Amino acid sequence: MNKNIGFIGCGNMAQAMLSGIINSEIVGCKNVYVSDPDENKLIQIEDQYGVNINTNNEKIVENSDILVLAIKPNKHTEVINEIKKSVKENVVIVIIGAGITINYVENTFGKQIKVVRTMPNTPALVGEGMSAICASSLVTKEELNDVITIFKSFGKVEVIEEKLMNVVPAISGSSPAYVYMFIEALADGAVLDGIPRNKAYKMAAQAVLGSAKMVLETGEHPGSLKDKVCSPGGTTIEAVYSLEKNNFRGSVIEAMRMCTNKTIDMGQEKK
Repeated sequence: MNKNIGFIGCGNMAQAMLSGIINSEIVGCKNVYVSDPDENKLIQIEDQYGVNINTNNEKIVENSDILVLAIKPNKHTEVINEIKKSVKENVVIVIIGAGITINYVENTFGKQIKVVRTMPNTPALVGEGMSAICASSLVTKEELNDVITIFKSFGKVEVIEEKLMNVVPAISGSSPAYVYMFIEALADGAVLDGIPRNKAYKMAAQAVLGSAKMVLETGEHPGSLKDKVCSPGGTTIEAVYSLEKNNFRGSVIEAMRMCTNKTIDMGQEKK
């Protein structure tokens, strides 16, 4: 990719993206520019990845063909107002903040600009991220493919309509937290019956990882895979019955609706 990639902010998600970009050799490390108010963090990033660093956001912007705003949702207005006069023509702005819409970014810049809205998740830190992406009408197919290539360097990508982006936190952005709770609960159940905690966490986590891999690699319906584990009158169907009796699926779906509603509320605040 013959492009310079800039990052404003270098928190966990930005570092996951940096790791994917550098390790996949999408661009050279000298084609990556990173800013952050924390000088110590920047020095660590420079030592680890060999990228260009600066505490001045405008210096990053001036060198960027693709600019990732890796900042908290409540910082977008402040940062965009700071950099909007410095962005190059045809720069592609990539946003990763929940509830930050394409229309909001365009209005804050006060001009037509190319925007790609994304929602990655924290498993990107181990190269197993799941990202949803949508783009404004000004973004060309080649430019969108460049952004997709970046996000594929640390996981899987789905391109969706922007009207569906508010659902993404519930299904993949926030859902690792629910999965961690499930792993913890599985481990607690094992500890209750005598398995040492360190072994219980490993066994539970591997079971979740393997199950997810079965869904992705076989293409079978999750219900079908579940049925194959449930022998008539066996132990698994007994556990499934208990989960269903206690509204397991309904509780998960309700949690997702709460997450989606919160995302919508955050977006309304930005209008």
